[in-house]
Amino acid sequence: MRIIGWISVCFLALAACKQSNPEDVLLRQGDVVQFAGRKWDIKSNEYAVGPGPNFFSKRYSDVWVDENGYLHLNIAYHDGKWYSTEVISKDNLGYGTYAWTIQGDPHLFADNVVLGLFSWDNNSFYTQANSEVDIELSYWGNRSNPSPLTYSVQPVSFGPVYEERSHKVDMEDALLAGVTTHVFNWTDTLITWYSYPGEYRADANSYADWSFDLNNPARVKNENGQSSVPVIIPAPGATTNARMNFWTLPHVAIGPSDGQNQEIVIRNFVYQPM
Repeated sequence: MRIIGWISVCFLALAACKQSNPEDVLLRQGDVVQFAGRKWDIKSNEYAVGPGPNFFSKRYSDVWVDENGYLHLNIAYHDGKWYSTEVISKDNLGYGTYAWTIQGDPHLFADNVVLGLFSWDNNSFYTQANSEVDIELSYWGNRSNPSPLTYSVQPVSFGPVYEERSHKVDMEDALLAGVTTHVFNWTDTLITWYSYPGEYRADANSYADWSFDLNNPARVKNENGQSSVPVIIPAPGATTNARMNFWTLPHVAIGPSDGQNQEIVIRNFVYQPM
């Protein structure tokens, strides 16, 4: 499967997708995709679930890896429904550096499209508010936002909105075009975020950054009638992993506000433990 201008030939010529064994190209084994030296579970569901809520696709045309080893995530319309995509690392990760290199034009996303790059733990809600640290690219339905880049540590808006736990970067949004890298460093006393053009490297000059430390107040996450303990900087849990999702808000079936299929390319993910 060749790439022409970031669009797979699969969308240009159906015959190109008729492989004898698509797993040879897509690095897929059932609902697992291999990317950046790791295995990732592909989220799929028959009923709408969060975020959004949305339907999530496991179709080969929506979640696949090209010949360069780059992961493609799509938002696409199938059989009368809009489908989003999400992948979840099988590895359990903890404190350290999380870095994603992406290829695309987030400043041209439909207004309600969200790309999430984040940590999460299904089992640490009560003690650590799901151990969630976020990098998100979205206009959140409002083009007057200064740029689509947001850094957050949860809880932010589960119940009251805690504005000090999220930072909308004020920058020229066109700087996000092409190949960019987005990083957070997560420790027990400090989280720092930064973004810069090009591939992941140690000596990059960032055009956006933010930090969050223990001088902030502890906050409670409220969801589905349950409440966590107060959390300042959440700790990783025993089952914390890295995730990437590409989805739409505010509710199921609305799809991208421009009515068009969407695609983002994740060129690399790097995790360096403390």
